[in-house]
Amino acid sequence: MAGFRFHPTFLSGLEAVSATSAHVFPKHTHDTYGIGFLSAGGQISASGRGQVEAEAGQLITVNPGEVHDGAPIGRTPRSWHMLYLTPTLLTDSVSDLVSSISDLEFECPVFADTDIRNHLTALHRRFDHGTEDLAADALQEVLVLVLGKALLRRREAVPILPASLARVRQRLDEDPTSLADLSDLAREAGLSRFQLIRAFLRHTGLTPHAYRMQSRANLSRRLLMEGLLPAEVAAACGYVDQSHMHREFRRRFGLTPGAYRSARLACNPVQDRSD
Repeated sequence: MAGFRFHPTFLSGLEAVSATSAHVFPKHTHDTYGIGFLSAGGQISASGRGQVEAEAGQLITVNPGEVHDGAPIGRTPRSWHMLYLTPTLLTDSVSDLVSSISDLEFECPVFADTDIRNHLTALHRRFDHGTEDLAADALQEVLVLVLGKALLRRREAVPILPASLARVRQRLDEDPTSLADLSDLAREAGLSRFQLIRAFLRHTGLTPHAYRMQSRANLSRRLLMEGLLPAEVAAACGYVDQSHMHREFRRRFGLTPGAYRSARLACNPVQDRSD
């Protein structure tokens, strides 16, 4: 049965998700670290670490800001279970191993490790049976064990974003709800429109427009998580109307704004449907 389930974790900065879906996710990013596994089916995805295929039993990861997509292999639903950690929680989890996480990353987007898989499988089974007896310190123990094995030091330094592009990105980050005129952005960067699009895409993985749309979608998701109604979120995020946000949200996240809000607030299963 297709659907998404958001599990209560009782640990600030940790999101746990289980899902079964045939949804094709477009290019997007997360502002968190993600690690989990496929329990059924398969998925093909492309990211800055290359195009990969994952099958049931394998581990999957994503780093903050990494542009990636995801499609089921064979157009049949796949099932996955993920943990998403904020950089703050990740730092706390490995603080006694390293002094900084600035050069740490999940190196492999798809890999196999029996110990990590067993830890994550056991944790998600406990989620499925309720978390009343799953204390925050027990969750923290799992994170320390998993992250201690899965995180590696980055082999290559992250390219520094040129100042001209950093100004453009800052402007888009500060107000993703307003239409950003491409000519204005190009002038701010001191580039032609063609140069700006090409350079921004090369450094961030997204065009300026796609970057703004991603930021706006992430903002709408945060507001829904806080309890705002879809109509309120659509207005606050600058969508033409609620229907526009509905279509865009479902295309990006695989479920509707209303379903996402209900699932996040109640931590109940939600069916992957279009109404």
